[in-house]
Amino acid sequence: MECRLGCGACCIAPSITSAIPGMPHGKPAGVRCIQLNDDNLCDIFGSPERPAVCSAFIAEHSICGDSNEFALQQLIELEDITR
Repeated sequence: MECRLGCGACCIAPSITSAIPGMPHGKPAGVRCIQLNDDNLCDIFGSPERPAVCSAFIAEHSICGDSNEFALQQLIELEDITR
């Protein structure tokens, strides 16, 4: 599955513990990444500054479903059960 451009769920729901440009201590779950622009696209996509966890994420229908709302809810639930 290809990512839906403008979804941004994977840049909001999960916590990220590694540094992100503009967020040197990472980000807590549920907080919008500072690198997620107004169109819900990553401003550092493809950059070596992008955290490895972000680069490793692969969209799958079981997680992302058919809507941005579904993806956000699924990722929130996964974050909750992995704390």
